[in-house]
Amino acid sequence: MSTSLQVTAAFGVVASAMGFTSTYSNTASTQLNAVTDPTTITKKEYGDICGDVFGEDEMKARYAKTDFIYPKHVEVIKDLEPIAEQMTDDILLETGDKAWQPQDYLPDMTSEEWVDGVKELRKNAQEIPDEVLVTLVGDMVTEEALPTYQTLLNTFEGCDDPTGDSESAWAKWSRGWTSEENRHGDLLNKYLYLGGRCDMRAIEVTIQHLITNGFNPNARKDPYRGFVYTSFQERATKISHGNVGKLARKHGDPLLQRICAKIAGDEGRHEKAYQAFVTEILKRDPNGLLAVFGDMMRGQISMPAEQMTDGHDDNLYENFSEVAQRIGVYTAIDYADILDHLIVTWDLEHLEGLNAEGEKERDYLCKLPTRYRKLAERSMNKAKKAGDDKPTLRQFSWINGRSA
Repeated sequence: MSTSLQVTAAFGVVASAMGFTSTYSNTASTQLNAVTDPTTITKKEYGDICGDVFGEDEMKARYAKTDFIYPKHVEVIKDLEPIAEQMTDDILLETGDKAWQPQDYLPDMTSEEWVDGVKELRKNAQEIPDEVLVTLVGDMVTEEALPTYQTLLNTFEGCDDPTGDSESAWAKWSRGWTSEENRHGDLLNKYLYLGGRCDMRAIEVTIQHLITNGFNPNARKDPYRGFVYTSFQERATKISHGNVGKLARKHGDPLLQRICAKIAGDEGRHEKAYQAFVTEILKRDPNGLLAVFGDMMRGQISMPAEQMTDGHDDNLYENFSEVAQRIGVYTAIDYADILDHLIVTWDLEHLEGLNAEGEKERDYLCKLPTRYRKLAERSMNKAKKAGDDKPTLRQFSWINGRSA
C-alpha cells in the first residue's frame, strides 16, 4: 500500500471508531484489491491492532503513563543543563584528529616495520601472568558492553537523548561520553588480539552474551540514582585499569602500562563530571539525593559485567572477580574507599538544610565506609586463618582453558 493510501485509510478507521465523520470515501481499495470498510471495525478490535483505547478512563491512564515518575528530580536536572554543557566543554576532549585514538598505541600495520612492532608487543605480552591477563580480559569485556551503558543513560528522566541527535546539553554529554568510552574496548581488544595469548572467539562470545543479557543497576529511570551510580562506577573502573597498569609495568610490559594509564585517565575525567553533577543536585535537593543514596547503599552497587558468561561458565563473573580481588586489582577495600571518597567529595558531613529524614540518611552513609572496611578485613583475616591463602584456580576459556 502506498504511504498516502495508508495514511488516508488509517485516518478513516480512526475517525469511524471515534464516532467522527470524514469527507473521503468510506472504502479504499488497496494495491491488493482488498476493500477496507472502517464501519466494520470495533473499538476493541482497533485497540487490539493499534494498542490504543478511547474510553475516558483508559485515556487518562494512558496520559498518566507519559508523566515523569520523578518530576521534582527532572526539574532539578533541567536546572543543571548549563552545568552539563560546561562539563561537555571542560571535561570531554576534542573529537577527531586532536583526540587520542587506539591506533596511537598500536603497531602501524601499513608500515614496512609492522612485523617488528607486533613482535615487540608479543614479546612483552608474554611476560604478563595469566591472572593479570584474565583481569585485563574481564575489564575489556566490561568496556565492550558500552551499548548497554548508553542505553542506561537514556533511561534517566530529564537527561535522555530522545531523537538520537538531540541538541540538548544532556544529549551532547551522553554522546560525547560514549564516544570517548568507545575507544577503551577498541584499544584493549586489539592489544589482546595482537598479543596472541587469548582465545579471541571465546572473548567475543562473552561480549555478545553480556550485551544480550543487558544490565540493570536498579536506577529505575531516576537521574539521581543514575548519577550516584556513575559517580561510583567511573571511580571503580579507574582504579581497576590503573592497578592493571601497575602490574603490567611490574612484569615488563610498558605498552600495556601506558594503555591502562590512558584509559584510567579518561575514567578519572568522567568521574569528576558525574560527581560534579551530584554536587549540584545536593545544592538544590539535598534531602532527595540523600534518600536515594541511602536506599542504594542498603542494597549494593551492581557491577556492570555481572551478567557475563562465555556460554559455558555460569559463574564467570564471580570467578573473574575473585581473581581481580586476589591480585589486588579491585577489592572490597576499594569498595569502601570509593564510598568514603564520595562522602568527602560531596561533603556530606557538613550539608545544611536537611530535614529529620535527611539527617538520618546522612548519619547512616557517613558510618558505612568504616563498617565496610571492618567487614572486608575480617573476611580476609578469616580466610588466612582457615588456610585459604592458597587459592582455588579456575579454568578460563578466555586464555585457552588455562587456569588462573
